[in-house]
Amino acid sequence: MAVRHPSIPPKALPTLWLMTDERMGVGLWTALERLPPGSGVVFRHFATPAAERAAIFARLSRIARRRRLIVVRGGVKGQTPQLHPAHSVREAVAAKRTAADLVLVSPVYPTRTHPGAPTLGPLRAAMIARAAGVPAIALGGMNASRFKRLRALGFAGWAAIDGLTPA
Repeated sequence: MAVRHPSIPPKALPTLWLMTDERMGVGLWTALERLPPGSGVVFRHFATPAAERAAIFARLSRIARRRRLIVVRGGVKGQTPQLHPAHSVREAVAAKRTAADLVLVSPVYPTRTHPGAPTLGPLRAAMIARAAGVPAIALGGMNASRFKRLRALGFAGWAAIDGLTPA
């Protein structure tokens, strides 16, 4: 699958992504220190007041620079790499049309972020990933062992909150 932005060579795109949110608490800092260099971080913290959110982002950015992590602000357009969510084939095709670098296919498995929400399951998630035509990242109830199984279905990587946050 071709990457649309030549500024990021395909090998430089992270296969592992940490999705941040308020539930992480101080576990965020431990999770950042545990990520392998070259991993990605999607900074969200949408419910955090603006000043506190800015302070958290500044600290996260300093750690990311030191650890060679790629940081993307969730919900902000025009960043590189461009990540787009896809919960259906229609959304995957839309992501492809917007020149997404990566598509986040979710929720593959049950997740604490959305308790009781319907999940895609591995096969339906793989169908959505193929429709995107760009590298797909599995999200939702993900961990390293689940990604090993999904890699065979064509996923380029995985993302998590709980799967990467210390208990």
